[in-house]
Amino acid sequence: MTQRKPAGISFESWVDRQIREAQERGEFAELPGFGKPLPDTEQPYDEMWWIRQKMAREGITAMLPPALALRKEIEDALAAAAQAPNERAVRALLEPVNEKIAAMLRQPPPGPLLGREPIDVDEAVRKWREARREV
Repeated sequence: MTQRKPAGISFESWVDRQIREAQERGEFAELPGFGKPLPDTEQPYDEMWWIRQKMAREGITAMLPPALALRKEIEDALAAAAQAPNERAVRALLEPVNEKIAAMLRQPPPGPLLGREPIDVDEAVRKWREARREV
């Protein structure tokens, strides 16, 4: 369909004729997804759908600004530390995160601020001990 619309023909009838002729030639017969239902028709409309699909196709996980990614890592490390089998494991989980926090506080990246202080590892170990006593 690289032709130009001839003068004197309405745009709609010219387009309809082009589509009909392409259908007669079978150009629409073997398109990907032909005969299959449209995906996600039951989902609410999301104006970012195409970005989410592209990220899924490319295998990209949600990309967060560095400060938000570190906040998530802090939460995950604290949750893992609460389930750690011993004090050494608690310290091993939290100390690397503290190093990342200190590095980000020294030189903040662009984007939102971290808004967190380094984790008090000794306090986390104390809470870990208390949780173990209660069990």
